[in-house]
Amino acid sequence: MHTTIDEIGRSGARLGASVAALSDADLRAPCALPGWTRGHVVAHVARSVDAYLWLLALARTGAEPAPRQGADAITRAVQDGAGRPAAELTADLGSRLARLAEECVAMPADAWDTLVPALAGWLHPAWYTLHRAWREFETHHVDLDVGYRTADWPAEYVAWALDDTAAALRAREFPVARIEAVDLGRAWTLSPTGPQVSGPGHAVLGWLSGRLPDTALAAASADRLLPTPPSWPMPPSPAWT
Repeated sequence: MHTTIDEIGRSGARLGASVAALSDADLRAPCALPGWTRGHVVAHVARSVDAYLWLLALARTGAEPAPRQGADAITRAVQDGAGRPAAELTADLGSRLARLAEECVAMPADAWDTLVPALAGWLHPAWYTLHRAWREFETHHVDLDVGYRTADWPAEYVAWALDDTAAALRAREFPVARIEAVDLGRAWTLSPTGPQVSGPGHAVLGWLSGRLPDTALAAASADRLLPTPPSWPMPPSPAWT
């Protein structure tokens, strides 16, 4: 647990430093996500951390800390926040990251296994909230389009995210037989049939997460055509009940 918390702290610090270097004009510019500016990304991450803080407080106390915001309210908050000045967006994100670090320290050891509900309705242990935050920071740091690339993702993050994604794809019968992260020395069997895909771990995860095309991957198939990965991230599998 402490290792994951440390990784999240470093990931958030990298993201926060990139955001702090952006001007008002930079934040109004488009990002790598269609229809969004960099300001949208920063506001989205800050509001996502609010959601994770809510889940950790629920696990720690056994009671809802406040009425939970629904998807529509969160969308409005992101839209409203995207146009704020750079100093305000940076401070907002920084305060959320600091609160997350405080909540991790305050969490009783036995509370990490408490099941909490994702907004979509599926349950997961409170400790999985940390992995969701880690994925949020690393993925959206790339989405900012400020020079942080999938190749900059830490190997520890890529290995965990591929483990998580492969299990979810296997449960959904994604028609790829095998994926291999050649630099990590890791491979995952997904389906009895379909192409075999290999490449650097970050490139495999970049493709599966919709952040990279499949051109950097090697595919052992008759026509080299690869299926389109489903919307990512997916609920974990096997699910907790």
